[in-house]
Amino acid sequence: MSASDAEASLAEDELAGLELVRETGGIHQSDFWKELDVSSRKGSRIAEKLEDLGLIEREDAVYNGHNTYFLAPTAKDLDFALLMAGDMLSPFIGEEEIDPNSDAFTQWLMNLAYEEY
Repeated sequence: MSASDAEASLAEDELAGLELVRETGGIHQSDFWKELDVSSRKGSRIAEKLEDLGLIEREDAVYNGHNTYFLAPTAKDLDFALLMAGDMLSPFIGEEEIDPNSDAFTQWLMNLAYEEY
């Protein structure tokens, strides 16, 4: 089943849950059901179904001293195109600080500007 077919098969509350995970970029399951205004049991069922359909990833986590899950969008939902300029990845992706006067940043900006034309 493709992702679009899986989404089409979702109930309204499941679609709301999927949208919440996508909009937040990831949320702890203990906050997920509260945000959806459903019981923790129903929130767990929604999260499990979304995971079973491959629409989200669910990982064990500890949050506020309690065991829970972290619900995250699957990588296929992420749009990395916004980080690209031609075939160059943004120099801001990384752990070091970027000097705005550096050659890497200048080249990335030039590639970004070039794409506009």
